[in-house]
Amino acid sequence: MKKLLTFLTKYRRESILAPAFKLSEALMDLLVPLVVAAIINQGIANGDTGVILRCFLILILLAVLGMGFSFTAQWFAARASVGMATDLRQALFEHIQRLTYSELDSLGTDTLITRMTSDLNQVQNGVNLALRLVLRSPFIVFGAMIMAFTIDLQCALIFAVAIPVLAVIVFGIMLACIPLYAKAQAGLDRLLGLTRENLTGVRVIRAFCGEQKEIDEFDRRNAALTKMNEFVGRLSALMNPLTYLLINVATIFLIRQGALRVHLGALQQGNVVALYNYMAQIIVELIKLASLVITLNKSLACANRIEKIFDVQPSLQYAEKTANGSMDAPAVAVDGVCFTYTGGGAEALQDISFTAGRGETIGVIGGTGCGKTTLVNLIPRFYDVNAGTVQVDGVDVRKYPEGALIQKIGIVPQKAVLFEGTIRENMQWGNPQATDDEIWKAIDFAQAREVVEGKQGGLDAVIEQGGRNLSGGQRQRLCIARALVKTPEILILDDSASALDFATDLRLRQAIRSLDGQMTVFIVSQRTASVRTADRILVLDNGHLAGVGTHDALLRECPVYQEIYYSQYPDERPETGKEAAK
Repeated sequence: MKKLLTFLTKYRRESILAPAFKLSEALMDLLVPLVVAAIINQGIANGDTGVILRCFLILILLAVLGMGFSFTAQWFAARASVGMATDLRQALFEHIQRLTYSELDSLGTDTLITRMTSDLNQVQNGVNLALRLVLRSPFIVFGAMIMAFTIDLQCALIFAVAIPVLAVIVFGIMLACIPLYAKAQAGLDRLLGLTRENLTGVRVIRAFCGEQKEIDEFDRRNAALTKMNEFVGRLSALMNPLTYLLINVATIFLIRQGALRVHLGALQQGNVVALYNYMAQIIVELIKLASLVITLNKSLACANRIEKIFDVQPSLQYAEKTANGSMDAPAVAVDGVCFTYTGGGAEALQDISFTAGRGETIGVIGGTGCGKTTLVNLIPRFYDVNAGTVQVDGVDVRKYPEGALIQKIGIVPQKAVLFEGTIRENMQWGNPQATDDEIWKAIDFAQAREVVEGKQGGLDAVIEQGGRNLSGGQRQRLCIARALVKTPEILILDDSASALDFATDLRLRQAIRSLDGQMTVFIVSQRTASVRTADRILVLDNGHLAGVGTHDALLRECPVYQEIYYSQYPDERPETGKEAAK
């Protein structure tokens, strides 16, 4: 929480003025019972209309001043809370952007979205209420007690006993509720994760008629969250009846004691009314304080959850000086690399070594989960290796400054992701200064001209969020074009042609091989047709490098590659000796 409060330092003036004006309003409220007592004791008792009129005007003045102070306090509190939330949201977003794949994998998308939205809004509301009411309510409560002592000592002792007991009840319930609210927010995280998974995979769920199963699972988790919220709600709800009970008991004693003092002539009737009004003010403020405590409990729990995100630091450290690569060195050199995902248990890659020269096309093939994507993700240093080295242009990737390495590399990920905007805006992600001619050239190489020309507006055609107004193959081709606009030294195609037909895939590979320059290309695929023309093919099997070579060499010598190839082309499988005898 302390770390988040530093975001209020920019709004120090507003943070001081908001409670100051609120305390001024509270002071106006504390003066009201004294004026009412004067009306009764001096005006009504003596039949003095002038006193009654003057006191009435004073009451109106106090109301106007109090309203003005209240509006001003609200303005300063809103300015501070909204400004803090804006800065905090920006800082949180920037911090998340600096996190590496490892941290993002551990935290999860759902957790981060909840922190950025629900949790942060709770913090904003908590700061707003805290600036206005945290000091006001105690000020009224203790101010009313002090004013009571100025009126009558014996009656004021009732206030002195009731207020500490009330404080114990309020703060005891608050301390019990804070960890429960944290658990409730964690349950909300899990529920949002399930919701997001269902909305993302709704087509798969319907294809397998799994709607009822998912509804039942959602109901189960939702019921658990509801039960948790109901429990903490009941605990928080105890605050109002307990405070009401105590205050009403105190009021009964106050009226009894006041009546006795009036009967003895030691206290005027107006003063008893003033004491009762002060007790009523305490009731109102404690109701506000009870509501405030509930909100602050939620805000504190949410603030601690946000602070935990800030405590997560990027695991990758970058060099400060620019690395000078050598054009004589291989474009990529991997030596003895081992890698394990955080919490993954077994190694995803074990003792991988190979080199890729400039202008070479390297195919990467293997079964599902064998480590193909993991391997190519090490080249742009999305993850750090546990052992061994990955070099680009003869320099260890860990020695490149932040952003310098990725400038050399164009990546087309497994999942084709486009952003809301025009086609031109999506194409310029890699090169903001790219001209239309350069974009069209990349589109031609990616076999996507028909996609763009088929859209109204051409390059100005609007792509909806996530590219949902495009087919899978169209998204893949536009993603490839986006990477080519960057004109990278190294191009990584991570299973980026899975939605393309064989003819389009062939034309795409032929176009990429015809590119000018010394671009090194990595083609990750499960299709042997996509990698068979590569200069070299890396065959992975359960994280091991099972073979390296050309298509023909691997077809002769590598059992893993043979199994993959003949499973896709069973008609080319050579006959066994027994079959030949037949």
